[in-house]
Amino acid sequence: MSPTTTTAAPRRLTSQDFRTLGLSALGGALEFYDFIIFVFFAAVIGKLFFPADMPEWLVTIQTFGIFAAGYLVRPLGGIILAHFGDLFGRKRVFALSILLMALSTLGMAAMPTYATIGVAAPVLLVLMRILQGAAIGGEVPGAWTFVAEHVPFRRVGFACGFLCSGLTLGILLGSFIATIINSVFTPADVEAYAWRIPFFLGGIFGLVAVYLRRWLQETPVFSEMKQARSLAPELPLKAVLRDYLRGVIISMLLTWILSAGIVVTTLMTATLLQKLYGYTAQQSLAATSFGTLFLIFGTAAAGAIVDRVGSGRFFVVSSIFFGAATFAFYTYAAVSLTVLFVLYAIMGLSVGMVGAVPYVMVRAFPARVRFSGLSFSYNVSYAIFGGLTPLVVASLLPLNAMAHAYYLLFIAVLAFVLGLYLIAKGDSIESEVGIEEPTDRVAA
Repeated sequence: MSPTTTTAAPRRLTSQDFRTLGLSALGGALEFYDFIIFVFFAAVIGKLFFPADMPEWLVTIQTFGIFAAGYLVRPLGGIILAHFGDLFGRKRVFALSILLMALSTLGMAAMPTYATIGVAAPVLLVLMRILQGAAIGGEVPGAWTFVAEHVPFRRVGFACGFLCSGLTLGILLGSFIATIINSVFTPADVEAYAWRIPFFLGGIFGLVAVYLRRWLQETPVFSEMKQARSLAPELPLKAVLRDYLRGVIISMLLTWILSAGIVVTTLMTATLLQKLYGYTAQQSLAATSFGTLFLIFGTAAAGAIVDRVGSGRFFVVSSIFFGAATFAFYTYAAVSLTVLFVLYAIMGLSVGMVGAVPYVMVRAFPARVRFSGLSFSYNVSYAIFGGLTPLVVASLLPLNAMAHAYYLLFIAVLAFVLGLYLIAKGDSIESEVGIEEPTDRVAA
């Protein structure tokens, strides 16, 4: 890169940048909503898509097995979509992922039950869930790549943090819609037809997002590579594993931090509050929603801060805050409902630390293989650690009632150590993996 390029004054975020961020975050929120809405209606789906005489425990296992299928297929779907994203463009794959999610979610909304088509019902349900998993596998790394290559280099953290806020909003939206459905309709109505409504809404919203993404432009970085004929001359993933293995390892460890923080503090805690702390389902869900609101703000703030202080110092300080806030929450959550909400708000802000994770990951791979590097690292790590975290925590709880808190303390220590590593390596792993700085000049 020429000296004049690296020393050029950084440009500010433009209205086009904010439109790109807004449309990307909106699409990500809707796609995450589509992916997780299944779990809120798992009990009803289990009754409708399996034989009535099947034991309840087996129905539960098979239903959540279908839900897990979406996670297991994420690496394969993400790798395939990322491959085409590195070769043919970010925008096309970015739009394809949300279209695939919208169509599969609409398929769930219209699907016949076991009473109508027999064993074909759960088979089709698995197929739709696999398509959802493939779509979400390409969406998250694709979105991070897309926005990072659009905005000025010194605003990558803010862009990725803002996008993480949108993804978190999708989780909150799913919880909100599920609460409304179960409040407005009787259990009989939900089982008869109302369970289809959130899937139908998700599919329609997804198609709207597909239309809106038509207005997005290809990233300047990819356009520059295409014009210069510098796209990956070989299989992008092959180059990633051969030349940037250190970047893969660091990115997978960061994804472990991200997945553990979200899974335990957001997805598992509503159940933990009921089983371990004596709160009702309504109180637990309300507290979780309240904490998720602060998580949304926390991820956006983390992205803005990491742009200014660098990833190493950020993770060293934020990991201490994360460890203290999560341990305090699980220690004192049972004191009172007021204390619960206050501590959940603080914990939500601390978990926002994960909004800085993509800042490091998008800088860990050169542009020609960035999509593939992110997708492989993120999806494989999330499939392993995101899937194992609930099992590990649940298995350790009978041995120690604070196992979930100690697990998060371990995650805080891991984030602290990675922060020290990033400081030692000049605040990034660029020198280790040979990344090129995205060129602001193209987008200026």
